[in-house]
Amino acid sequence: MTRPPLSPGRERRPTTLAAMTAALAAAALLAGCNLAPIHQTPALPVPDTVGTTGGQHAVASDASVEAAAALGWVQAQPLRDVIALALSNNRDLRVAIEAIERARAQYGITRADLLPSVTAQAQASRARTAAGMSSATAPAQVATQYTAQLGFASYEIDFWGRVRNLNEAALQQFLQSQQNQRNIQTGLIADVANAWLTLAADEARLQLARDTLASREKAYALTERIHAIGSTSGLVLAQAQTTVDAARGDVATYLAQVERDRNALQLLVGGPVPAALWPTASTLRADAQAPAALQPVPVPLASSVLLARPDIQAAEAALRAAEANIGAARAALFPTISLTANVGTGSRELDGLFGAGSGTWSFVPLVRLPIFDAGRNRANVQVAEANQRIAVAQYEKAVQTAFRETADVLADRAQWDERIAAQTRLVASTQKAFDLSEARFKAGVDNYLTVLDAQRSLYAAQQTLIGLRQAEQVNRVTLWKVLGGTPDAG
Repeated sequence: MTRPPLSPGRERRPTTLAAMTAALAAAALLAGCNLAPIHQTPALPVPDTVGTTGGQHAVASDASVEAAAALGWVQAQPLRDVIALALSNNRDLRVAIEAIERARAQYGITRADLLPSVTAQAQASRARTAAGMSSATAPAQVATQYTAQLGFASYEIDFWGRVRNLNEAALQQFLQSQQNQRNIQTGLIADVANAWLTLAADEARLQLARDTLASREKAYALTERIHAIGSTSGLVLAQAQTTVDAARGDVATYLAQVERDRNALQLLVGGPVPAALWPTASTLRADAQAPAALQPVPVPLASSVLLARPDIQAAEAALRAAEANIGAARAALFPTISLTANVGTGSRELDGLFGAGSGTWSFVPLVRLPIFDAGRNRANVQVAEANQRIAVAQYEKAVQTAFRETADVLADRAQWDERIAAQTRLVASTQKAFDLSEARFKAGVDNYLTVLDAQRSLYAAQQTLIGLRQAEQVNRVTLWKVLGGTPDAG
């Protein structure tokens, strides 16, 4: 007996099951893939214990060393090395650099919209139609179809400049991120220099407090011997003791302040600083080389020089981006024309997919005209225009701030030599007054209150002189910063 032939749907069932099984297996394997990076907790960039300055020291890259070497106004080599470490390891600067990369990638995304995105796809489908679907006597059928296509979808023809303006806005945001990075780097260099100078000043204050304590302890020991032989009163001895205790308290205060200054500097640097790069108590002495050189400034200084400052450049880029966004918002009021097209081939059999007569194509132009959007598009234009006016005000404020900062620094600069010279003479005169009052007390001519008053005046004058030397150096650094941080200034 002859077996009747199988229906078309049953002839290829084993092949269909095998294909489905292979497809499911491939899908299961792909589902196990994960392209996200494996999380690893970053190593702690701090010493193993709080309150110590040890641990792995920060390391400067070659580029950072070259950038620090280009700072002609930096005279002290330890300060130059600390700046190089900060340029390599400061976390705020790293964030700014990565922000540039993000803005560059965002610009690449918007720039890609100027050209159509071409995609290729291949598809295979197999479907079974039950018996009696098309007619009462129609048998069950299995249909197979293979297609391969190349085309693009919804490519916008930029008649009104919407895409071009969005691309321009993204470009300006990228340029703004570059200027922001420059501004952060300039501020970082100035902050590191100021922190280093602050540490140098507090080291000098600490040394002054220690020297004063040693001097007062000797004076107290002498007063104690004089009191023992009955040549002075217990009140004088008690007064001498107060000066020793006050000096001892100052030593403890400045010891803590020096540690805080070191912590602040290491935070700016981004890691522990080698001990050889710390400033010393003699860094700001009058006979030592100045850490920062005096900046040459043309007289009169044209206000247009300030336009090179990175913060003003960033504000101008933000203004240009806001103007471009107005153009994009206005273009949304007009019709949008987009195209979708593809070309390919199709066949019921895989081996006939690229045969003669199997070609396919489609072309779909689309015009969208905004008719009623409840005022959304016009409101977007108003928002863009308001943002542009805000950007104008911010740009003007940046220029005014730059002018005021520069004027303030120049105003201070003109008086520094006279102020330091006057304070130096005051220290010399108070030193002489203290020596004379101490000699007169030992000779029994004056009481100890005169010595105490002269002692306090001398100590205060010495402290003020240290502060003035620090402030004069900070003024030099600030002048470099407010003029835009040009690396070859000096």
